[in-house]
Amino acid sequence: MCGIVGEYLFNQNYSNHNIEILLEKVIKRGPDFSDIYTSDCIALGHSRLSIIDLSEASNQPFIDREAKMVIVYNGCIFNYKDLRNQLIKKGYIFKTTGDTEVIIKSYQEWGYGCLKKFEGDFAFAIWESEYKKLFLARDRFGVKPLYFSNNSNYFRFGSNIQSIISKKDVDLIVDPIAMHMHFSLHSVVPAPNTIFKNIKKVPPGHYLVIDENNKLNVNAYWNLDACSQQDLISDENIAVKIVKEKLIHAIEKRLLASDTDIGVLLSGGLDSSLIVALAKDHFPNLKTYSIGFEDDLEEKGSEFFYSDQIVNKYRTNHKKFIINNNSVLTRLPETFKSMSEPMVAQDAVAFYLLSELVSKDVKVVLSGQGADEGFAGYFWYKKMSSELNNYHNFSKHYFDRNHQEIEDLLNIKFKEDHSSQMIKKKFKDINSKSLLGNVLNFDITTLVVDDPVKRVDNMTMAWGLEARVPFLDHELIEASVRIDPKLHIKRNGKNILKSIADNILPEDVIDRKKGYFPMPALKYIRGEYYEFVCDILNSSNCYNRNLYNRKHIKSLLSKPNEYKTAIDGNKLWHVAATELWFQQNID
Repeated sequence: MCGIVGEYLFNQNYSNHNIEILLEKVIKRGPDFSDIYTSDCIALGHSRLSIIDLSEASNQPFIDREAKMVIVYNGCIFNYKDLRNQLIKKGYIFKTTGDTEVIIKSYQEWGYGCLKKFEGDFAFAIWESEYKKLFLARDRFGVKPLYFSNNSNYFRFGSNIQSIISKKDVDLIVDPIAMHMHFSLHSVVPAPNTIFKNIKKVPPGHYLVIDENNKLNVNAYWNLDACSQQDLISDENIAVKIVKEKLIHAIEKRLLASDTDIGVLLSGGLDSSLIVALAKDHFPNLKTYSIGFEDDLEEKGSEFFYSDQIVNKYRTNHKKFIINNNSVLTRLPETFKSMSEPMVAQDAVAFYLLSELVSKDVKVVLSGQGADEGFAGYFWYKKMSSELNNYHNFSKHYFDRNHQEIEDLLNIKFKEDHSSQMIKKKFKDINSKSLLGNVLNFDITTLVVDDPVKRVDNMTMAWGLEARVPFLDHELIEASVRIDPKLHIKRNGKNILKSIADNILPEDVIDRKKGYFPMPALKYIRGEYYEFVCDILNSSNCYNRNLYNRKHIKSLLSKPNEYKTAIDGNKLWHVAATELWFQQNID
């Protein structure tokens, strides 16, 4: 919805410190209006994408003089109207009709407890001028990003890393532990860490408070608790009924919380098709969008065969775009410049190019991220479903590289196998009775945040397009983890969603093999794409960074399409994409 930045100085007042430098780095997230607030030791900046209450009254930074508070906010509180009515009954007077003012008055009324009342995707900061206290919070699944850096002179936050480092005063020391996880968990670095030691993320489901003495406290307000075996729902009919009700509600509240048109990114897969099917009865003029690429020797470049069936069945207002593979290469640098952290998923550029086109038509879209993690859609879940409950049986089906290979790849000395140690601890904390139960909980709370969710947020918001993800509705996921994993894994995964779809979607869409966004030119690196990758990895920047073992890189380049990960990722592309991010954002 927006971009936010801020800076809290501890040893001086805020004058001539140029918050505008930070704001420039998030301006694309909110192209409709930008402004700053400065007072004493604090500066806040906001770039707005106008979706709810389109009037100037809801511009930010939003100042509530009576409460002596200022807020900058990114996201949407889907139940804001209900909360607004509750607050009016308590005597609060509103000057706007939007959700921004609802947040600040909810905080005034309920304090930190307001977070548990919010149903939505959000990242915000509230400055309490009376107490010189800064309060930051992030939604339960981290749909909206929130980075920060803290030292003895300042606390700085923003919607991306680029804003944090814009003043060139942050020491960008690479974090070895983060790099270990980046190359084992397909570019995921779980919060609060990033690839830099001096930059952190507010963890999903957490809030942060910092005062004038630089005392920093980070606390959880929500956790996804695993269900005990005896409390799991084992009746499939009951599970389907519960999930269908929750999913319909999740879709409806995301469609209703807007004063502008909303579309759906329709890939032709089960997830986005189900969103269309369940939304169409209530929103008859639904807009849908699909993108495809040219076919490759090994793979088709589009899924229009499936998406066309949904369009024809539900008569949506549809647009589809076909991208020439040759045009993708020239767009890669700007795509990576829009990433808040390095990402290796090949479909990032597809979302980037699709968002550019869709943003000319609507400001908000629904997307299907989270369905695979929440309802066991990936092929590796099936492999894990019969395994013993330990991290090894997870890692062999999931990790991109084992510890030894990461040591061979990187010129970094590691004290231990950091990724495996992290998995062990997470599984112990979740304490599900089955491996699949542990994995699904871990994926939806930890991995999904920094892979598909971050990717889609970054690529859509680069064009001022907000992506809402109904499958990551917290009430829906809380219902999903109460279901016996054995029910989820039937029918090769996503059994519950497939059961909901049985009578409303074409069989071709329901029973098709799990698809991934077709991006042939990056999946099979050859020709000018191979030359592009060679140039990146043989550049002086890459040599001087000295991150990679050159012998390992030479081996990858010699066989560009033969080294694959357990989940079929291209290892050469992983290292090239990471280096490309450094070159576009750091060098």
